Amino acid sequence: MKQVKIGIIGVGNMGSGHLTNIREGKCPELTVAAVADINPDRLAWARAQLGEDLPVFGDAEAMLDSGLVEAVIVSVPHYDHPRYAIECLKRGLHVMVEKPAGVYTKQVREMNEAAARSSAVFGMMFNQRTDPVFRKMRELVQGGSLGQIRRTNWIITNWYRPQAYYDSGSWRATWSGEGGGVLLNQCPHNLDLWQWICGMPATVDAHMAFGKWHDIEVEDDVTAFVTYPNGATGVFVTSTGDAPGTNRFEITLDKGKLVAENGVLTLWELETPEPEFSRTNTIPFGTPPCTRREIPVEGEAAQHVGVLNAFAGAILRGEPLIAPGQEGIRGLTISNAMHLSAWLGHEVPIPFDEDLFYSELMKRVKTSRRKEHVSAAVADLSGTYGGAKS
Repeated sequence: MKQVKIGIIGVGNMGSGHLTNIREGKCPELTVAAVADINPDRLAWARAQLGEDLPVFGDAEAMLDSGLVEAVIVSVPHYDHPRYAIECLKRGLHVMVEKPAGVYTKQVREMNEAAARSSAVFGMMFNQRTDPVFRKMRELVQGGSLGQIRRTNWIITNWYRPQAYYDSGSWRATWSGEGGGVLLNQCPHNLDLWQWICGMPATVDAHMAFGKWHDIEVEDDVTAFVTYPNGATGVFVTSTGDAPGTNRFEITLDKGKLVAENGVLTLWELETPEPEFSRTNTIPFGTPPCTRREIPVEGEAAQHVGVLNAFAGAILRGEPLIAPGQEGIRGLTISNAMHLSAWLGHEVPIPFDEDLFYSELMKRVKTSRRKEHVSAAVADLSGTYGGAKS
């Protein structure tokens, strides 16, 4: 069997998970050929898993130039996702980037432009797109049989984190280390799914609290109101302070309502689309009859393994990716718009002023608690990616 020789930049929580899945044979068309990390302990761990002969690097670009790898998983702090993706693409190396695509859209736009100039495969680790509930939800909404979207609501508050979580690393929940809180760390998957299923909003009006439930400087409580190009509206609520939390995604359309909750997809389907019923009904308190049923879904949620296997298939046979890398900017656009709206105190349009967002973000980076180290993408305020290694 042909195997893609893959390198991993960053073997922390996510990188080590990918390495383990590949080592255990869950991704048979991938083989780990080298790893890079600035932490010698993590390199020692990788060798303990794969053998003392495993090539390891304290400098990621040295690994990229070694000739040992054909493809790379980028699993480093958020600011450096675009930087290393660009370095891979410049060298013609296929690249899979962990979520989020980056911290600010100007940075991610440069990554997408590099991808457009390259023939390499470029993927994003949006593993929640493999969930059959969300795949079916997208099929029903995008298929048009239920009419236009009228309203979307997602309350996603089962991201609870105690203070000990934030205390576990100096980079966590800081503007200079992570670039944001619950929106940048926990919710990129939800924001991606929201736009993947419902499309991009036209405006965002967000209210958020920074360190409301924890001793942190970034957001841990968010309520956002959006409008869509067709006049539909949506609400997105998230927090890391709710216990117990809720995960309920509801979409109201002309001909019914879809609800995804607890792994079940439920459809309330109207006999007559609401616009037609309202126009033709003659009973003052009449309501359109509807039926409720659970929608069967097929397949397993292959998650990270499924994304990596699709990545291998794309490299070897030109098969489709679960999530093309260029699509990572969409959820980040919503996240950036939410932050900008909260910082400015008013609604912002999409597209928004990316230079203004960057300026506002850097104000917060300069006063961030975490000053002992920042990535090159933060330290160089021009937005270029030279400097510190992985």
